[in-house]
Amino acid sequence: MIKKMIVFALPAILIACSAGNKKIENADPMEYAKTITAQELKDHLYIFASDEFEGRETGEPGQKKAAEYLKKEYQDLKIPAAKGNDNYYQDVPTSYFKKGKVKPTENVVAFMKGSEKPEEYVVISSHYDHVGVDDQGNVYNGADDDGSGTVGVLEIAEAFAKAKRDGYTPKRSIIFLNVTGEEKGLVGSKYYTDNPIFPLENTVADLNIDMIGRIDPDHEGKDPYIYLIGSDKLSKELHNLSEEVNKKYMNIDLDYKYNDENDPNRFYYRSDHYNFAKNNIPIIFYFNGTHADYHKMTDTPDKIEYDLMAKRAQLVFLTAWEIANREARLVVDKAEAPEAK
Repeated sequence: MIKKMIVFALPAILIACSAGNKKIENADPMEYAKTITAQELKDHLYIFASDEFEGRETGEPGQKKAAEYLKKEYQDLKIPAAKGNDNYYQDVPTSYFKKGKVKPTENVVAFMKGSEKPEEYVVISSHYDHVGVDDQGNVYNGADDDGSGTVGVLEIAEAFAKAKRDGYTPKRSIIFLNVTGEEKGLVGSKYYTDNPIFPLENTVADLNIDMIGRIDPDHEGKDPYIYLIGSDKLSKELHNLSEEVNKKYMNIDLDYKYNDENDPNRFYYRSDHYNFAKNNIPIIFYFNGTHADYHKMTDTPDKIEYDLMAKRAQLVFLTAWEIANREARLVVDKAEAPEAK
């Protein structure tokens, strides 16, 4: 009886093993990109940018609710905590905040271990804080800034999780990094790069998503677009890879207006990717540009262009997929990132 059970069990074990060891080259990444949908982004954002989260002010109760929301989503996706033992939080000490009194706060960090190059890391980042509530009790929901980027990271994480369930684990490890304190001076990302959970020298790239839900005045009525900033600052190879992935899968208009060193807005220095760039890690900053509701209480989820937002998040996923699964890590062409002036 025991011998028969072993014989019958062997085929099932072999099938399970083969399913867990599929060649990533046989996967169609677009199949997983398509799991990033406008409806799921909308469902997330109507919660994440609701009044219940009180504008997600750094250190305040609304930000804590937002952190818990992110933690639960990663748990539901079965993506482990970066620090292990179900500890998704990286505490950011109040001493890192140079102005004003800020209560204790935390980055939220999840981690998918790579199958072949687990000690090389691709970071997909966003900031989940916003500016809170004003003296009159008006909630600044921050749907675009940066609720859009944050729920985009969740959907990208879900796409990678689906691929892994199907046996296509990325070759390199993926870090899903939702940072706090961006609105206070890029504090959460600075703390992470000063105190990395995983070695910076083995961090291959950071794809940072900060505002991908709207259309700016320059692109009203035009084709789908996204501003790309910083893709060629440290690695020409990253820039070329990004262009090739977009051409192959998405054909979104990649606008480099704000990549100009002489751009007076200085956006390259104004989001969390910059702390990675300062450490010679190639980056891309995905950005839809500013609009009339930027940093106003009118930045609400009903104004988001969800179909366009889904296309942009799909592009980030596909770019991350290519970086994570290529044979060689990205080459850094320049010795250091340009310094902010």
